Amino acid sequence: MFSLMAEHSTEKIKFDQGMEMNYWQPKYELMAREELEELQLRRLKSVAEKVYKNVPFYHKKFQEAGVAPEDINSLADISRLPTTRKQDLRDNYPFGLFAVPREEVVRVHASSGTTGKPTVVGYTARDIETWSDLMARDFVMVGVEKKDIFQNAVNYGFFTGGLGVHYGIERMGAMAVPSGVGNTERQLEIMMDFGVTVLHCTPSYALYLAETAKARGVVEKLSLRIGCFGAEPWSDESRRELEEALNIKAYDSYGLSEMMGPGVAFECQEQDGLHIWEDHFLIEILDKSEQPCAPGEPGELVITSLTKEAMPLIRYHTGDVTYIMEDKCPCGRTSRKLHRFLGRADDMLIVRGINVFPSQIEDVLVSIPEIGSYFQVIVDRKKHGLDEISIQVELKDEAFTGELSDLARIQKKTEERLKSVLNVRSKIELVEKGSIPRTAGKSKKVVDRRDVYSKDEKEKK
Repeated sequence: MFSLMAEHSTEKIKFDQGMEMNYWQPKYELMAREELEELQLRRLKSVAEKVYKNVPFYHKKFQEAGVAPEDINSLADISRLPTTRKQDLRDNYPFGLFAVPREEVVRVHASSGTTGKPTVVGYTARDIETWSDLMARDFVMVGVEKKDIFQNAVNYGFFTGGLGVHYGIERMGAMAVPSGVGNTERQLEIMMDFGVTVLHCTPSYALYLAETAKARGVVEKLSLRIGCFGAEPWSDESRRELEEALNIKAYDSYGLSEMMGPGVAFECQEQDGLHIWEDHFLIEILDKSEQPCAPGEPGELVITSLTKEAMPLIRYHTGDVTYIMEDKCPCGRTSRKLHRFLGRADDMLIVRGINVFPSQIEDVLVSIPEIGSYFQVIVDRKKHGLDEISIQVELKDEAFTGELSDLARIQKKTEERLKSVLNVRSKIELVEKGSIPRTAGKSKKVVDRRDVYSKDEKEKK
């Protein structure tokens, strides 16, 4: 069994310049680097032995790689271990990667399965406790206190963001308001009636809530002070818009169900990178050849779970692109920080032989003052067989107060900037604010119609 220190109370510690900061588990959050790496190595050895003995998939993979748990003598030996990918979870659906007997699994979560078999993850009672502590650690780090009223406006089903966040709220002692998804008018009513001070949802839904609150003239009736947002990429411009519209500090979070769920990494009050909890997760940043990236060089985040009991994963390819920030954080926490995520390694579009990331498009769009926070990329294949990109872009209200020539200027400027970055010409369609559909979950930023075209062509033949 893993030895996890049970420190479950907020502790204030005086830090540099005489300021005080709150910590949930200071033993781990302030652990010296050398001590942290010793802990990681012990836990890596333990988890490798566990999966080797109890998970046939890993036993076979270790043997194929010519490595055994006893061969791990340093953290560098992680490179000798086999990797795990999402397809491996699908191939072992539903419970084939569990490392404990099924009767020890007290909960499962699962993906939507929209692209095939869903991926299923399991949790022991100790896993739920660990996860709750990680979430509590995150919330205390951004300034949530026991007196806060915390509205959790996400799905409470198989999606890990519902129960994962909820248990963390209760663990650190704030009042949990499980409002779930949808019914925006009711969400705002709850915020006003209950005096909600902290909000958790996707950033795209938070923007919609802000729009609706502004349209109803109720922003001043809200008591919000902190927003915790994640589950999809969002820009610095979106952060600024949310902070101004809702009078909050907006924090980025990162998680994935394969590791635990939300809570794997979180911003501190410096809002400069996400602390990844290295006492629970061993991280690598790898290039396309699975070689380590140089410091500061973006690559795919690969994570090994060090404390998960039910379903620990070895060197799991997350598909998320980021890099490690090596600078010391003023908040005092010693865990390294990940740069805000740059996109998905598997989110890349190939258009006329050119690699295009939606994050590149968003970076260009947010640099143009007249453009709002919502856009949608549509990739189509025309009859001539060439791929074409069109982008619907919402304009801010003030952009429509000028002459029509101003709109033509904005359209031309946007198309030229995108062409210079993407090396692919795209057609820009300027639309009014509110034209692109809002959802309570993740926003759909890319619509790829090329598969539909190919299917139609086959049927014609």
